[in-house]
Amino acid sequence: MYARQNPALDYIFNNETPKILGWDVSGVIEAIGNNVSTFNVGDEVFGLLNFPTFTTAGHAKAYAEYVVANIIDITIKPANISHDEAAAAGMAALTTWQPLIKNPIKMGDRVLITAAGGGVGHFAVQFAKYFGAYVIAIASGSKKDLVMSLGANEFIDYQKTDFLEVIEPVDYVIEGLRDEHIKKTLSVVKKGGTLLSLWSHIDGSRWEKRSKELDVHAYYNAVVSNGKDMTAIAGLMKEGLVKSHVSKRFKLEEMALAHKEIEKNHTAGKIIVNP
Repeated sequence: MYARQNPALDYIFNNETPKILGWDVSGVIEAIGNNVSTFNVGDEVFGLLNFPTFTTAGHAKAYAEYVVANIIDITIKPANISHDEAAAAGMAALTTWQPLIKNPIKMGDRVLITAAGGGVGHFAVQFAKYFGAYVIAIASGSKKDLVMSLGANEFIDYQKTDFLEVIEPVDYVIEGLRDEHIKKTLSVVKKGGTLLSLWSHIDGSRWEKRSKELDVHAYYNAVVSNGKDMTAIAGLMKEGLVKSHVSKRFKLEEMALAHKEIEKNHTAGKIIVNP
């Protein structure tokens, strides 16, 4: 499976053809470099490998039976979770964890989370609960049981209810949708509150101006590969405080089917591909 030719992606893939996708992995170390002392052959590890930033390429080629990992991107997999669960907790978990440790949720904060049943969203619910929040989750009705089982205090089915009609002001929003939806979620944040946009940029956008008018700290954070952050998440998973929800599994040769499933935009939790 490889991406179609797209000049805008050339820097990410170092102009290689074919462009092999994938950054999340979990597996067993088969060999190590001469100077590696942190890990050993046979260690079970997981992480988000070599993810691209705004200024540097990042090409992990994780859609494969074997990959090469930088030791700074991985951590030891807890023995009490499967490789499927570990692989699901790479990019999705880091996307929410990294900004929340920079701008923490306070104990007792009312936190609104949109797209709460998706890959990133279902981790956001758990992290918010870990920090002691009262969590109000928005998702489709089919994901209610999942979201509530992860610790949400309230659930709003966006297919039936406009949250603006039922929600009281909140301290913190984790916005898992894009662009125009920020207009709605900004309007329910208390003065002095915070909005984390997981996908849309804030700086230099119309949302930066609007957030300042409302006295809301709105920000966007780009996920980066980081083994230390993965170690923190691994610790929470080991203690049973955070878990991955894997809704479907595909074989490597079924990659096209996996992508078609993702393109439905209704995935509960994460989809996993096994060699």
